[in-house]
Amino acid sequence: MDELAFADATTLAGRIKAREISSTELLEHYISRMEKYNPEINAIICTQLDKARDRARQADEALAAGEDWGPLHGVPMTVKESFNLKGLPTTWGDPQLRDNIADHDAVACMRLQAAGAVIFGKTNVPINLADMQSFNDVYGTTNNPHDLERGPGGSSGGAAAAIAAGLSGLEMGSDIGGSIRNPAHYCGVFGHKATWGVLPLRGHAKPGVLTPSDISVIGPLARSAEDLRLVMEIVGGADDIHLPGWKLELPRPTQKSLGEYKIAVWADDACAPVDQSVIERVLMVAKLVEDAGGEVDFTARPEFDATDSHLQYTNLLHSAMAARQPDEVFEKQRLQRESLADGDDSALAQVLTASTLYYRDWHRHNENRTHLRWAWHRFFQEFDLLLTPMCVTSAFAHDQNPNMGGRAQIVNNERRPYFEQIFWAGLTGVSYLPSTVVPTGLDNQGLPIGVQIVGREMGDLFTIDFARQVDAEIGGFVPAVAYRD
Repeated sequence: MDELAFADATTLAGRIKAREISSTELLEHYISRMEKYNPEINAIICTQLDKARDRARQADEALAAGEDWGPLHGVPMTVKESFNLKGLPTTWGDPQLRDNIADHDAVACMRLQAAGAVIFGKTNVPINLADMQSFNDVYGTTNNPHDLERGPGGSSGGAAAAIAAGLSGLEMGSDIGGSIRNPAHYCGVFGHKATWGVLPLRGHAKPGVLTPSDISVIGPLARSAEDLRLVMEIVGGADDIHLPGWKLELPRPTQKSLGEYKIAVWADDACAPVDQSVIERVLMVAKLVEDAGGEVDFTARPEFDATDSHLQYTNLLHSAMAARQPDEVFEKQRLQRESLADGDDSALAQVLTASTLYYRDWHRHNENRTHLRWAWHRFFQEFDLLLTPMCVTSAFAHDQNPNMGGRAQIVNNERRPYFEQIFWAGLTGVSYLPSTVVPTGLDNQGLPIGVQIVGREMGDLFTIDFARQVDAEIGGFVPAVAYRD
């Protein structure tokens, strides 16, 4: 196996600083792999190789002169297409934005580079970051490295595919409906959805937009939990407008072993039934805690109705997504809503209503969401963490039916609605909770399965460290077989 390509970023930085390999050599190694493997995966969709080569050379010169740029000194990496990088297109997969060339770097990219990273390209997304697959009319379709006939997830699908195939040292994605977490699950890598507001979003938006989107966060995808923690420390903290007034200090976990945790397990739900193969992995992680002497509760739940939580999520999600749409799209939806018959409670009617909420209605859902947040707060007074599925199956075959309502997934041999599984992303996302996906190895189809680890708000380092401890027991990251050499 190509040990260099599949090492985590923390290890790569250590090897560069130990002069075992230069940043230039490592960059060229990833470029070579990209040229060999990326055409069939289509994970990396635009590059800035000349700029990256110059920066890698400068990193090597700096190291020779005794300068240390930071914890990612000289490490080549990629970022999701939706992040601004000066001189590169930021289209969000939308052909109407094909000519949108960024004139500045996103804050996250600036901070990663300030820590020494060498960003050499961007990775694929679905149009407007609004699908659990990653294909669009600008860049085409990204395939899952574990099975090219299947999708890598979305919207950070290219990001997860690049990490799984050993095409990049580290990745930065974003998440509003599982967009970091479901690709991490489908591709078998680590992913972290941060507590809302902890990582600055500026530069990850449509042109001219500065207001952070509700629910939406950014976060890393990587080959180790240690890399997730590292990125949180590098990128986390106030943006410039608040920087003089507050400093981020996330609480650090004190548990030294899995046996010191008290966890709850929510392995299945009628709102989004989960395939038995996925449930078994959630229970497997829970058993690690039990076997180590920790406490596990399979029935504890926060004090709210899961159906109501999902209702608040879908209303707030569609409202946030609609705010990204052009005025003419919003106006069309508004007119469609007005034409609905009284009492229409169809799925289409629900989406149209949520997408065109009046502020008073939005505020009502937001107030309901605040009650959910406090219910979670009380829940995490008793439990350290919660384990859930991330997705209801392992990676599914490409399905590009433009009528999303006509798509479906097969769960326990039963046909289920395509978007039903977003329940597991929204359960935590609507309440701004951090969650980490830890890979648990491959299923009997050779496809990865991840488990979602959920913590209290600001508990990011707890979920990440639990993932690290689980990985130490099971070694869940498995490089895609076809790309190991």
